[in-house]
Amino acid sequence: MELPGKGVARAELDARMDEAKAQDVDWRGGRIGVYIHYGGEDVLDVAKQAYLKFFSENGLGPKAFPSLARFEQDVIAMTLGLLHGGPDACGSMTTGGTESIFLAVKSARDWARVNRPAVAAPEILAPITAHPAFNKAAYFYGMRVRRVAVGADFLADVAALEAAIGPQTIMLVGSAPAYPHGVMDPIADLAALAERTGSWMHVDACVGGFIAPFARLLGEPVAEFDFAIPGVRSISADLHKYGYAAKGASTVVYRDAESFAFQGYEFDEWPRGKYSTQTLVGTRAGGAIAAAWAVMNYLGEDGYLKVTSRILAVRKALEQGVRDLGLTVWGEPHLSILSYGSKERDMGAVADRMASKGWFVGRLAEPPGIHLMLNLTHEPVVDAYLADLKSALEESGHAAGAAGIRDVSY
Repeated sequence: MELPGKGVARAELDARMDEAKAQDVDWRGGRIGVYIHYGGEDVLDVAKQAYLKFFSENGLGPKAFPSLARFEQDVIAMTLGLLHGGPDACGSMTTGGTESIFLAVKSARDWARVNRPAVAAPEILAPITAHPAFNKAAYFYGMRVRRVAVGADFLADVAALEAAIGPQTIMLVGSAPAYPHGVMDPIADLAALAERTGSWMHVDACVGGFIAPFARLLGEPVAEFDFAIPGVRSISADLHKYGYAAKGASTVVYRDAESFAFQGYEFDEWPRGKYSTQTLVGTRAGGAIAAAWAVMNYLGEDGYLKVTSRILAVRKALEQGVRDLGLTVWGEPHLSILSYGSKERDMGAVADRMASKGWFVGRLAEPPGIHLMLNLTHEPVVDAYLADLKSALEESGHAAGAAGIRDVSY
């Protein structure tokens, strides 16, 4: 496509976009278990209106837009309140989980340069279930990630990780929860290991940061995973997941200002003068910052508890349903992710049959299975999903096989 010689009329643009959008998955109909985090039409509208109100403002310029600086400070303060941050805890908003992880890795690397100068080739030690963003960050930073097999329960194997620690290990990673199976790593044990070995402990709570605290309040057996645990130095938590903010909003927070100080970047060898940012990106969408602030204030603790309760009920209903169909739930999920499958069935064929029935299927490679990350769009379709799954099982036969290539994103 070439740039039009004359601008296209608005009506035609709208028609073209509607035509293109018709090919997208029906997320409002609950047909997809990834990419979307929906907390209700009212929450969606709050986020939209706040985003539009600050559509052109730039988070790079807090002096020019003190409103955004205030919103970000408030969001971080509310986040730290949920994650048991102490009086010296601090952090910043980012554009997503990958940037939050990049910044935590950068902070750990620079911390090690000061506190462990003998380390020549810094490495990250992580369970195999940790998000690929850690490898992506290590690739850009000239570091290495060593991944260690998890236990039969899919949880991080603390003893195996301890055995794998070497003189170049500067960072340990745990997930709350891990994306593939939705289980909460034993963060307290990992943090204790980090303290014993002089390593930086990061908790990837990009999925769980804004749902796990409310699940615990509702009585779910969710173990502590945040700054309540000594040894946890940094946490990533996505606002555009179960914070229900507009996309392009995450947080990375630190136990203390000393740790946070390693995150920023400064440069002054150019005619414009000093350049300083706390994040990887320069320009930041003001709308994403404002929308996060607005949604958090709109929902409050009571609102988050109500939405969380409904999502947990959906997971439990689907969990029971797939068990009733003779399938295995992989691990012991307590939050919003459900992974299930069978080592006796061709789960790739089952997934294909579900796709043919109009479901956008997340495929799990190990063990073979299907992956769901749930939200309120799934509430009305639990029975329809299970009915189609029953049919898919009947149609696909009983031969064993792989689930096919999985899809993941942050």
